[in-house]
Amino acid sequence: MSQSKTIAPNSIEARDIAYQFHPSVDLRRYEEEGGLIIDRGEGIYVFDQAGKRYIEGLAGLWSVAVGFNEKRLADVAYAQMQKLPYYHSFNYKAHGPSVDLAEKLVQISPEHLTRVHFTSSGSEANDLVVKMIWYRSNALGLPEKKKIIGRVKGYHGVTIAAGSVTGIPANHGSFDLPLDRMIHTLTPDYPRDHLEGETEEQFSARMAEALEELILREGPETIAAMFGEPVMGAGGVIVPPKGYWEAIQAVLRKYDILLVADEVICGFGRTGKMFACEVYGITPDVMVVSKQISSSYMPLSAILMSDGFYSPIADESHRLGVFAHGYTASGHPVATAVGLENIKIIEERDLVGNAARLEAQFLSGLRGLESHPMALWSRGVGLIGALEIKGTAKVGEMGQLAQACLLEEGLIVRAIGDAICLCPPLVITAEQVDEMIAAIGRALDALAETDLARSVLEEA
Repeated sequence: MSQSKTIAPNSIEARDIAYQFHPSVDLRRYEEEGGLIIDRGEGIYVFDQAGKRYIEGLAGLWSVAVGFNEKRLADVAYAQMQKLPYYHSFNYKAHGPSVDLAEKLVQISPEHLTRVHFTSSGSEANDLVVKMIWYRSNALGLPEKKKIIGRVKGYHGVTIAAGSVTGIPANHGSFDLPLDRMIHTLTPDYPRDHLEGETEEQFSARMAEALEELILREGPETIAAMFGEPVMGAGGVIVPPKGYWEAIQAVLRKYDILLVADEVICGFGRTGKMFACEVYGITPDVMVVSKQISSSYMPLSAILMSDGFYSPIADESHRLGVFAHGYTASGHPVATAVGLENIKIIEERDLVGNAARLEAQFLSGLRGLESHPMALWSRGVGLIGALEIKGTAKVGEMGQLAQACLLEEGLIVRAIGDAICLCPPLVITAEQVDEMIAAIGRALDALAETDLARSVLEEA
């Protein structure tokens, strides 16, 4: 919303400012400016209160795979609401939708992942995985093996444990995070951090050496697991360089450290495969999924685990008489029914294949923008990508200005630092990819005409 826009008393914008506490904003700034009120959605587009249409270039929050008005999901939710609107999975109870979805997830995931536990968000899921890891170490008689490795710029949620594994300073500041059991290794950002003349493979080997040095410094006997997104999302769409995951997994195996693959953003086709683990040859002990599992039509996440991870936990619950953890909405029947139907749509319409087929066009479009005076480099895989733009000494200042220019051009993106990050719905067409790239080009032209950008270009 423009600062010059007049907010009418008692309008939805005014009531929003008066009553709602928003996540991920400068709250005082929000009190002054308010936000953009989105009214409805259709395919890859959303519309504001005034009827202006926007390409939702981030699929909401990296999540709406099937578009914004999929009637099949609404129909399934309505039918399940009528049949069994709620039931829990506590105290030896179950219901059909959660059983059906658990079975489906085991069928389509890497074959060594054989058990599923449902929660309602990626943060909840990753937080619980941390508790499970600690529980499992105690079950194995390894009470010192409790430390968790995350990565600088890695994102795994904002709850206390998951927020501690996250490696983004903004998610720690004034929250008294991270917890002292959480440690962080380097970001595999090859374009930004490689040494002169260093190949991707050499860079990956250096990242693995840094990980091993951290493990030896902390003590291998104290480290239980490492969390990693196959492609780092909220850290700025950081794509792993060649050989990275192979080298990292070799170090973890050497020291008997579990690997948790956070596929909250990558899962269900985003990278051109059903799961990004398939793209990068990752064999995780645990895989966490959310977002595109239900296209975020309902809050839903799932933890998939190997028998080697599950069995010590099951044995400990038997010794204690209970696995004393659970959420009221875990495996919610409406959410899991919608999740199952969403996966059926992804499969029937070959949306995973659509991401793979459009990858070259999408990424070449981003590369074509690199020649713009305001651009630096691009990156991506499947239908997730980013364009790095020239910034000021204040990181993110230009990114926020670019984001505003893109909004004027009818494209919603996420500016992370000075990167324009994109993750459109998987239902996007070739023509719409071109439309999105053209909007970025126009926005960069507009950005270049601002006083801030002119000063940056003059200094270059």
